[in-house]
Amino acid sequence: MSMGDRGRVVIPAELRERMDLRPGSPLVLVETPDGVILASRSQVRELVQRRLKGPSLVEELLAERRAQALIEDEE
Repeated sequence: MSMGDRGRVVIPAELRERMDLRPGSPLVLVETPDGVILASRSQVRELVQRRLKGPSLVEELLAERRAQALIEDEE
């Protein structure tokens, strides 16, 4: 793949089919320390959700407060 005039890049047909890309499909271009990533919006959303997945900060805070309340009740 190579960049054409005015910075245009052609995505190979096989990849467009696999990703279900159509003319006008919104794409996201992300610069990272390891290179440039081209992704669909849904792929970026899934990536962010995976990165943010884990214990809920709200649940952690509530658990800490409950533990502190138990300690205070015992005193």
